[in-house]
Amino acid sequence: MGGLSYIDFLAKFGIGGAHPGGITLTKYILTQENITNISKILDAGCGTGQTAAYLYEQFGARVTGLEINSIMIEKAKSRFQKYQLPIQLIQGSVENIPIEDNSFDFVLSESVLAFVNKPMALKEFYRVLKKGGRFIANEMTINTKLSAKEELEITKFYNIDSLLLESDWRNLLTETGFSNIELTTAQVDLVNGNTEQEFNFSVNFEPELFGILNQHGNMLVKYHDILSHRIITCTK
Repeated sequence: MGGLSYIDFLAKFGIGGAHPGGITLTKYILTQENITNISKILDAGCGTGQTAAYLYEQFGARVTGLEINSIMIEKAKSRFQKYQLPIQLIQGSVENIPIEDNSFDFVLSESVLAFVNKPMALKEFYRVLKKGGRFIANEMTINTKLSAKEELEITKFYNIDSLLLESDWRNLLTETGFSNIELTTAQVDLVNGNTEQEFNFSVNFEPELFGILNQHGNMLVKYHDILSHRIITCTK
């Protein structure tokens, strides 16, 4: 596949809200939190900036977007400039966040932890949150254990290091130091996708990326009962 990955596909297609439930679910999750115009929020792995823009437009919150992928950074930057949104954008890794301790009231991560070292990223999220701050996430979760062969097929395609059960997430969050840990599932049909999908295509995207899109679809159909997600909320 010419070394192209699922992340390349997301970046080149400029998919906003690539996580389960898309921006519709994000909006619902955020209404459950006490976000105001003085809230400082880190959108960790902000992608093309769709959620970050919504956080400013809806709540007037003080938003920082963190993203490592340079194509996504460019698309987020042009979005914020186009709508004149005062959102700070930082290129960097969630495993080593270039921000000081106790900086944010909220840290948000949507389909980010799957692609990184989870314990390292969670420690960093915990570190940059203020005491009493909230961590909100929507992350890939398996409903049941898979065979080694099945697990390898999924981890290799998405280029991720591990697949977690709900109990694994709970243990990781507890070990990190979080409290008030809640994990829930919204009824999202992963196969039929998101109702409000957004695309921002790169000028030069490779035809092989359609192959990746197709394979992703096949994965969702094949592992329909197993590949799921959890909405995670907890407090520092």
